[in-house]
Amino acid sequence: MLVNFFRVFNAIVLWGIVFFFLPKRSIKRFLPVTLFCSAIILIQTLLNPIFGWWKVKGGYKYMVFDAIAFIIGPFFTTNLWVFHFTYKKFTLYALTNLVFDIIFAFVLSPFFEKVGHYKLKKYSRKTIFIIFYLFSLMNYGFQILFEKSKDSETDLQRGKYIEK
Repeated sequence: MLVNFFRVFNAIVLWGIVFFFLPKRSIKRFLPVTLFCSAIILIQTLLNPIFGWWKVKGGYKYMVFDAIAFIIGPFFTTNLWVFHFTYKKFTLYALTNLVFDIIFAFVLSPFFEKVGHYKLKKYSRKTIFIIFYLFSLMNYGFQILFEKSKDSETDLQRGKYIEK
């Protein structure tokens, strides 16, 4: 019952907050990097049955359902907010993600295990922290490259690059 509450909370409240308060320009700007990392986490989830990193009560179907609820809920919305407030300020971005990843790995993960979302098997909380923090650094690099390629494309369209 509590698990279903979190699924509904994630879907309705978190997205409502994003659409109500986050500028549409930021959603559009940071949507590609958020989709990029969400895809990576989904791939990690789909590989889980092979490697047995964690277990979800109810089997594969519930594992995918819980992962999707997490990915499109708190992970997706938090990513948008963090990039909105910290992008172009790498130290702040890195510190914010450090704090969020510590909270997720060492506070929320034990709570989610207790309420029945999942049970860690071959992953430790330290592993979760390291993986998610590395994902955040990879995200930042992706966003820089994405914007650089977008700027180059815009410059080409404006005729700034002329062949000699």
